[in-house]
Amino acid sequence: MSEASEKVLGIRHLPLFPLPLVLIPNELLPLHIFEPRYRQMFKDIGLERNLFGVSHFDSDDSETDRPEPGTIGCVAEVRETQTLEDGRSNLLAIGVIRYRLRGYVETGDPYFVGDVDFFEDDEEDETIVKPLADEVFALFTRIAKAAHKLSGEQGRLPQIPQAAPEPLSFLVTAAFNLDAEIKYKMLELTSTTERLRRLREILVQTVGKMEESADIHKLARTNGHSRKKIDL
Repeated sequence: MSEASEKVLGIRHLPLFPLPLVLIPNELLPLHIFEPRYRQMFKDIGLERNLFGVSHFDSDDSETDRPEPGTIGCVAEVRETQTLEDGRSNLLAIGVIRYRLRGYVETGDPYFVGDVDFFEDDEEDETIVKPLADEVFALFTRIAKAAHKLSGEQGRLPQIPQAAPEPLSFLVTAAFNLDAEIKYKMLELTSTTERLRRLREILVQTVGKMEESADIHKLARTNGHSRKKIDL
């Protein structure tokens, strides 16, 4: 059993926080809590495991007031809390594990409580998924280096540890400002291989442009003085 599965062991009903965003496992989520019902929710979960569900929901695109059963969400764990004098609070949460919303349970609480099933990716052939993960990691590292150049090489380039294929696929997904629709499709996949393949396609389309922009930016910072000839 994974560490993520252990955190939700025995949980069937989960307080829900519908938001117009998609949370990915291991992604950080800062929140400012001001509505009374969610103040109550975070007070309640603080007495137990500090876990709640983030379900993608945009009221402008929906005819209902809550996420539909069957949709996918991500459990979040509160890691830090700053309570303000007026009762509002600032929180930092992190994605833990995905869930499928089966329906709702009536608890008398002012917030939604979902009946959920938790899931992770299916087991896959290591000889297929590992080389693909290595390729995605190499592309991601190249983009991180290019982004560091574009920032003017301020600070040190952080060391990026290579995670196992499934968490790596979520790490890379969270690192990019993907549309919510694309991010949601990544979230609902249960194939690490398929998620990595889709990420590889995105990275291949991005890395060359990023590196070219980074080289131009670095050259511009030297006022064009370079020993390397550039053919235009």
